[in-house]
Amino acid sequence: MNEPHDPLFAVQRRSGNRNETVYWELDLLEDAASDSGVLQSSEENKLAIVEAAAMLREGGTVAFPTETVYGLGADARNTAAVEAVFAAKGRPSDNPLIVHIADPGALDELVTEVHPTAAVLMDAYWPGPLTVVLPVREGVLSPCVTAGLDTVGVRMPDHPVALALISAAGCPVAAPSANRSGRPSPTLASHVMEDLAGYIGGVLDGGAAGVGLESTVVQVQPDGKVAVLRPGGITLEQLAAVVGAEAIAAEPAVVKEFGASAAAEAPVATAPKERHGAETVSASLAPRAPGMKYTHYAPRGWLGVVSGSSPQRVADEAASLLQAAQLNGEVTGLLLFEEHKPLYPADPAACVLSLGSLSSPEEGARSLYAALRRFDEAGATYILAEACPYTGLGVAIMNRLMKAAGGSVIDAG
Repeated sequence: MNEPHDPLFAVQRRSGNRNETVYWELDLLEDAASDSGVLQSSEENKLAIVEAAAMLREGGTVAFPTETVYGLGADARNTAAVEAVFAAKGRPSDNPLIVHIADPGALDELVTEVHPTAAVLMDAYWPGPLTVVLPVREGVLSPCVTAGLDTVGVRMPDHPVALALISAAGCPVAAPSANRSGRPSPTLASHVMEDLAGYIGGVLDGGAAGVGLESTVVQVQPDGKVAVLRPGGITLEQLAAVVGAEAIAAEPAVVKEFGASAAAEAPVATAPKERHGAETVSASLAPRAPGMKYTHYAPRGWLGVVSGSSPQRVADEAASLLQAAQLNGEVTGLLLFEEHKPLYPADPAACVLSLGSLSSPEEGARSLYAALRRFDEAGATYILAEACPYTGLGVAIMNRLMKAAGGSVIDAG
């Protein structure tokens, strides 16, 4: 594993031995009704959950699978434990954490009120990939969880391992994605080990995450409008199906970076020397949800998103840029959609990966982060990704791609 160099990350280093991170491999049965499967009721599974839960209660950090991505959990009431999460990830301290619960009844101890519209959304999509930002009850959670805000994001994950762990731990679990801050989020336990082995207490391996993208984060305004702070596993269309399209805030000022306008206003980039920076919105804006302020999900090589009026224009521009980059000594990568492969010449890049079909965005969501990590494995230094329509899960896919690219867009015309 490449060793990070910043002092904050080193704080959580245990002894230099990555084997000190406990690894529990769980046995799950496939279930046609669930992307996450069913946790086998075996003695080995029970023991793993008990040991991991004890580690959380004692102030340790445990990575665990959810239906979205793997999370790095700590007791949300324990400031030292939460600080260990920030240290292990190298995460900025002004980036709030989502609190995970195993029972909606746990909300009463965490928040002061739940807007009726928020309650309707929870009834519809809990357990599931929906985080709701609510007014936090004073003194219950570590201030590190809320980054000093008067609100907290809460969700109930739809994964048997996550629910079993949180229930057994008997505490609210603060859990960002279990990766080095800024890197692609982990959808496999091996991704967690690659980034954090030796820096965290343990990893529960529950197989591949089902959705592949983080939860949708919403905040209900006093007038009942639903502001989407981060697109994710629950689409705008799904939200509208429950509360009505008129209740979805079209473009709240605080989240202007999301949606189609983000691509329109993003900087155009054509060369790998234009490396993206760390911040994507004003430093004075306190983010209400994770992912609103800093560049995330980035591969190690330079990444640009190619957008155009037609798939052929996108393919022609991408192929030309990739050829020039290759002649310039770059190791090239291309992320495309399956139906566009015939539009490219043979071997357009050293590493060509597919996000599946545009008609099945669920496949693209599941494979996006793993693809970005594959480019790292291939040593890619110059990577281009095709844009997709801002509809359904495409909104979340494009949000993550734009974050990974630091807003670098190439307009193919």
